[in-house]
Amino acid sequence: MTREKQIILAARVVSMIFTPFYLPILGLVVLFFLSYLNQYQASYKVMVLAVVYLFTILLPTLLIHFYRRYQGWSLTELGLKERRIVPYLISILCYFTCLYLMEQMHIPYFMRSIVTAALIIQIVCALINVWWKISTHTAAIGGVAGALFIFSEVFRFNPTWWFCLVILVAGILGSSRMILRQHILSQVIVGFLVGVVCAVVGIVYL
Repeated sequence: MTREKQIILAARVVSMIFTPFYLPILGLVVLFFLSYLNQYQASYKVMVLAVVYLFTILLPTLLIHFYRRYQGWSLTELGLKERRIVPYLISILCYFTCLYLMEQMHIPYFMRSIVTAALIIQIVCALINVWWKISTHTAAIGGVAGALFIFSEVFRFNPTWWFCLVILVAGILGSSRMILRQHILSQVIVGFLVGVVCAVVGIVYL
């Protein structure tokens, strides 16, 4: 395998691991470790994570996969701006359903706020996509950065090392999306900034 093919393969692996749908799960895991939410029983934490995983990762991933296979498109072809509308709608519907169930189950606000922030990121990216292709991958990692900043202020913990990790992942992820020619630099940067702003708004004001 040539060096170029190795780099492309690595970029694909990074894009698959850091799917845009991971934001709610990652945010909840951080909360369970670094806030008063760690006092909840393990069974309750697992139940919350299971619900969030089902509606924010498993279902949207499967439904988008089936839609792509039905259309006969490759992953690259699905990445075209005009073909991202239905996947956005699928993910938004799944996130709405997750948020509704969490409210019905009376799950605490800060847990729900993470899904709310992720939902706002999906909606804003979908609206921007009508005119311009934006990176939802970097929007998701930007959402992690925004949520981390707010939670560090609320729960009074030092986020320095977490921020360093997030920025490192954001750089690797953004580079991967450009290597795969799915986005240009401006789309990657704007995606990250949109994620930060949406996370802050979703957690603080909604």
